[in-house]
Amino acid sequence: MTVSPHTMGSAYLEWAKLCSAAKFNLATSGIMSYPLSELPVRIEDLEINGPTVYGYEPLQERLARKCGVSPDCVVAANGTAMANHLAMAAVIEPGDDVLVERPTYGPLLEVAQYLRANIRRLDRRAENDFQINPDDVKAAVSPKTKLIVLTNLHNPSGAFISEETLHRIGEIAAQAGAYVLVDEVYLDTVYDLPVRSSFHLGPQFIVTNSLTKAYGLSGLRCGWILAEPNLAHRIWRLDDLFGASPVHPAERLSVIALDHLDRIDARARKILAANRSALEAFFAGRSDLSGFRSTWGTVAFPAFRRGSVDEFCELLRARYETSVVPGRFFDMPNHFRIGLGGDPQMTAEALRRLSAALDEFGSVRS
Repeated sequence: MTVSPHTMGSAYLEWAKLCSAAKFNLATSGIMSYPLSELPVRIEDLEINGPTVYGYEPLQERLARKCGVSPDCVVAANGTAMANHLAMAAVIEPGDDVLVERPTYGPLLEVAQYLRANIRRLDRRAENDFQINPDDVKAAVSPKTKLIVLTNLHNPSGAFISEETLHRIGEIAAQAGAYVLVDEVYLDTVYDLPVRSSFHLGPQFIVTNSLTKAYGLSGLRCGWILAEPNLAHRIWRLDDLFGASPVHPAERLSVIALDHLDRIDARARKILAANRSALEAFFAGRSDLSGFRSTWGTVAFPAFRRGSVDEFCELLRARYETSVVPGRFFDMPNHFRIGLGGDPQMTAEALRRLSAALDEFGSVRS
């Protein structure tokens, strides 16, 4: 049976939920879960129901303060996934052109397809360290373009888009009457640069983010959209069709987490520093892998020099109890994605097993 693209799910998320689990897991892209026991929360701090209408005011205030914006520009959402869906659904109509980076996180592409947009692709080339050339954006934009979809940091490579580049892309979008949607869920892992959200570059920018990937707080589902107030108002009303009312205990826990984000961030930095050091040692011994390696972020996306990545991933799971994400989910089947947010001891052993599997795979084919 042929499945209509308007009723399909996500091939990547189905794989992630059903096939990615392993004793030594390098397939997850976020920081390992933050323990509830380390949050200064008491049972009396929580309530089942609360005064949430279009946003829970204490959470709106915290998110606005974190992002440096007015609360009327913030739309709370159920994680970045729903934030992306809501943002796209609010600005595109069936038949609109939507320009989506390639490679990209699969659900971004699949949501646009579900909304019956006409998909055009913007290549982020591996040989150019997955950077974006604004001239390529200008060449790809059409009179029907309504939305340009980017990730920063880039998923799957971790490449960073500079503010100068984003500003130029924003100018191109403004001239075309289009919006720019930037998924910034990994941006808070850029630790040594003065980075601000692209939302501050103009009203044509829509930004999505959450506390999931950079902080290990995925279970709170604390996501948000930044949009100019009129668009934010429209997104709130659209969310009535999807979420209606959020889980209030999660809202309260999110407020507590945001009040102690420095502590949570320090833990994430420590985890990433240890795992990035282990990753660099791993790459130093691998002549069979190539490609750009970001200074920041929670992922790496090496290229395989020989053989089938899918066959290798099967070997890796079956014989070494280790998982990575096959590049086919990002339209780059000769790559695979490594996650750096796990427990450092587990990650070090997973990288050792990954190296052993590469040795075995190479010896069989030499």
